[in-house]
Amino acid sequence: MISDRDPSLSGESRTDSRRMLGRLRGVMAEQSAGQERLDKIVRLISEEMHCEVCSVYLFRDTETLELCATEGLKAEAVHQTRLRVGEGLVGRVARAGHVINTADAPSARGFRYMPETGEEIYSSFLGLPIQRLGEMLGVLVVQSKEAREFSELEVETVEVVAMVLAEMTELGAFVGEGAALKARHSEPKLIRGGTGQEGSAEGHVWLHEPRVVVTNPIAEDPQKELERLSEAVEKLRVGVNRMLDGAKGGDTDQLEVLEAYRMFANSKGWMRRMEEDIARGLSAEAAVEKEQSTARARMSQVNDQYLRERLHDLDDLSNRLLRILTGQGSETGAEMPPDPVLIARNIGPAELLDYGRSLKGIVLEQGSVGSHAAIVARALAIPLVIHAERITTEALNGDHIMVDGDQGIVHLRPDDTVVSAFRDKMAMEAEAVERYASIREKPAETLDGRVISLQMNAGLMADLPSLEGSGADGVGLFRTELQFLVRNQMPRRTELAALYARVLDAAQGKRVVFRTLDIGSDKVLPYMKPQDEPNPALGWRAIRVGLDKPGVMRMQLQALLRAASGRPLTVMFPFVAQSEEYNSACAEMNKALERERILGHAIPESLDVGAMLETPSLAFAPDKFFEDVGFLSIGGNDLKQFFFAADRENERVRRRYDTLNVSFLSFIETIVQRCQKFDTPLSFCGEDAGRPVEAVCLAAIGLDTLSMRPASIGPVKSILRGVDLSQVKSVIDEARNRGEQSVRRAVVDYLRSEGWAV
Repeated sequence: MISDRDPSLSGESRTDSRRMLGRLRGVMAEQSAGQERLDKIVRLISEEMHCEVCSVYLFRDTETLELCATEGLKAEAVHQTRLRVGEGLVGRVARAGHVINTADAPSARGFRYMPETGEEIYSSFLGLPIQRLGEMLGVLVVQSKEAREFSELEVETVEVVAMVLAEMTELGAFVGEGAALKARHSEPKLIRGGTGQEGSAEGHVWLHEPRVVVTNPIAEDPQKELERLSEAVEKLRVGVNRMLDGAKGGDTDQLEVLEAYRMFANSKGWMRRMEEDIARGLSAEAAVEKEQSTARARMSQVNDQYLRERLHDLDDLSNRLLRILTGQGSETGAEMPPDPVLIARNIGPAELLDYGRSLKGIVLEQGSVGSHAAIVARALAIPLVIHAERITTEALNGDHIMVDGDQGIVHLRPDDTVVSAFRDKMAMEAEAVERYASIREKPAETLDGRVISLQMNAGLMADLPSLEGSGADGVGLFRTELQFLVRNQMPRRTELAALYARVLDAAQGKRVVFRTLDIGSDKVLPYMKPQDEPNPALGWRAIRVGLDKPGVMRMQLQALLRAASGRPLTVMFPFVAQSEEYNSACAEMNKALERERILGHAIPESLDVGAMLETPSLAFAPDKFFEDVGFLSIGGNDLKQFFFAADRENERVRRRYDTLNVSFLSFIETIVQRCQKFDTPLSFCGEDAGRPVEAVCLAAIGLDTLSMRPASIGPVKSILRGVDLSQVKSVIDEARNRGEQSVRRAVVDYLRSEGWAV
């Protein structure tokens, strides 16, 4: 509790702040239009602050601020004066999210003279961000003719008012004339992101972390609000202690996170700041959210990863506390819609698996094409859009949404025209799926008599029903790391053996290629200490981790051998860059095999051991490697990024380089020729294998096996059955001889001339 003697907040300041908020509450209670209400508020603030000017600027769009109300500046400037973010003192406040307090505004850095406002006669300037949970909504400005800096207590008072304005803006209190005063969360919104998983989906928004709406930002009885806050914090502390008790004896990293939670939950500084905000006139909820907004604003400015994680812990605790105070979020028991499209800033693989196939689509504000969430989304065949900026602040539970995973586009609250066009597209896709079903049991035999084996990628038991339904010849890649990523501790050998056995059972005799643990880079196990590497994609990952930690590799190899239980087994080592790495991994397999013999366990009927070719160096390995290796699978996603020196997680560059670039295609052809020379079985695995034009070209240059996501098998099989690969090869060679950088245009033109809609 705060006593009247608390030096950090004088009684006079508390009284001024409460009086102003009390008058604000009165304005909010009036039945008036949004513009009229905003006009009254700026007049009220000007009177209470004893300043000649008070102005509110709100965002018209993501880069433009609009003067929406003023007391003291020229009335005709309202809805006419606009500033870009970073332009003038107001724009600087919006860009940095920091207070600007100066006694001589015209001399301040970045000042911009706007003659239409008549502000040149005002010397002092105080500008504060109007923001909610790190989302910038606008800028509140007070000015006076007297050349003076505003006192710390005055700044604190206006900060509290800005907080209330943010909540009122969120609640739509100022909806009215002017582009910046349109109702939030009501208009159609097109959001462009990146493709994480292809496909289209229509449904209704389900927020992974529901927004808590503060409907009572101003306190009527501060003492009562202090009591409410105290009770809620006590509930929070009890809950954190309960989680800690349940986690004892378990994962160390999880315990460390919970200990950080407990530290924040018991922080006297955090509690004191919220109590001070209540004393100024905020409700308990608004006080919590004010501190949360401050933490989020700091989070966006901090580069230190450890400090960012701690601020994220505080953010999460604030959410829990708000849910306790408001009864919103998970406490409400809100029901998921029947057609949910999940919206989240980011999400872990275990959380995503909990939702399962009930999701129609997924949209993430963060994420990456190689993230855990993307891997699971592909496994579940759920359309995924990543890097959808501001989606968590724009969307509300229940909003109508359409997700175009092919283009990386989200239509939020779409209008009738968009809905009609999108549904037409989905209907065409559904018709294509029906056509593909008719050739499911037929081979991918081309017009010139070549049969291409089409296999599917998998990583979950949930994938295996797709093996029969898709028409795949087998599983060309089973990712084993997902079972490690979704747990808080290392899985046991018996658990893995049971899982791998179920995978082989579900395959019903079809070949399954088990890729050993591929961790590192973007796939960090929750129970492994993250490695601070400047470029993790080129760092300690995959086979390098396995050889440096042979105990983990042996445990997994033993689990695979036991799962086979006398049946044929195929194992592939990932990210092999040198032949010595493959030889060392094979030596570990031989040790595991010998141990199983000694223990009297059944030995696989046949054992095929291969490697993934994901680094250019392996393509130039000695001839003996190609003679010895059981098979090779080109990992197209990684190989392409290393070949072009273009990080596939970097949206700025990953789309700049084409798989059908002559240099890359010629490099793949070199690998094909080396494998043909030594009769080494070769396949191509990755996103490009599942794209019809790319698949045709890869087959034309000699690849007989392609592995892709199950949904791609139908389209690829359909086009392969209708083309003559020898003619496609001629088209490729002619384009190469003409010196073209890519063969894409030539091949697409040829396919269109043959009647294919590509």
